[in-house]
Amino acid sequence: MEIGFKTDKGKMRSNNEDACFVMQKDRVFIIADGVGGNKSGEIASRTAVKGIVEYIENNPLDGISSPKKIQEYFNECIKKINFTVLESSQRFEENRGMATTIVVAYIVKNKMYVMNVGDSRAYIFRKHKLRQITEDHTYVNSLVKAGVITEEEAEYHENKNMITRAIGADYKVDADFFVTSIKKNDIILMCTDGLYGEVNQQDLVLKLAEGKPMSDTCYDLIEMANIHGGNDNITVICLKITEDEIDE
Repeated sequence: MEIGFKTDKGKMRSNNEDACFVMQKDRVFIIADGVGGNKSGEIASRTAVKGIVEYIENNPLDGISSPKKIQEYFNECIKKINFTVLESSQRFEENRGMATTIVVAYIVKNKMYVMNVGDSRAYIFRKHKLRQITEDHTYVNSLVKAGVITEEEAEYHENKNMITRAIGADYKVDADFFVTSIKKNDIILMCTDGLYGEVNQQDLVLKLAEGKPMSDTCYDLIEMANIHGGNDNITVICLKITEDEIDE
């Protein structure tokens, strides 16, 4: 697997509330986008990512093979980190109200398992087509699903950044769980809304189709987001699937 990742605070923010982590040996990839004042968004995202990494290190994934068991594993993981972030927000006044999105991808053999809470995304790029795997947990997306507004109207809606689910927002958290097949030369794109909020899908497709190394692709995607305004923090992970990865 070829791996690239990069995070950037963008052009308008004074600090970076995004976080990411690559567990190459475990084939687990994590992105979080924190929210909260007084830099507590940074604390929320980093606490969540650190919690997932420690959970996986202490509870190895080896031997867990069925989709049901994998889902149960990550549900338990997310439940624990949700409690950790929530507890921290309640214990310290300066962290009150902090929360974070999370998107986690786990790749094994010819499958990818994705868990998400919030509006950070995972896509799969295959044969010049980009497909979003995750579903945004946002107020605007709920309006689109209900037929109240169109997808085009959602792009310019004043509340388009209002998320309806987050790690640390409540004692109970529901993560979506997706399973998708992967093939040689697929590119997995994981990102925060700082990327897709600035760069349209057609431009994402054109960039992914260039065939550059994944590290260069991540750099270019962040550069594109900044050129288009850079109004938010931007975090990107790009993974290109190799034949060896499929056969393992």
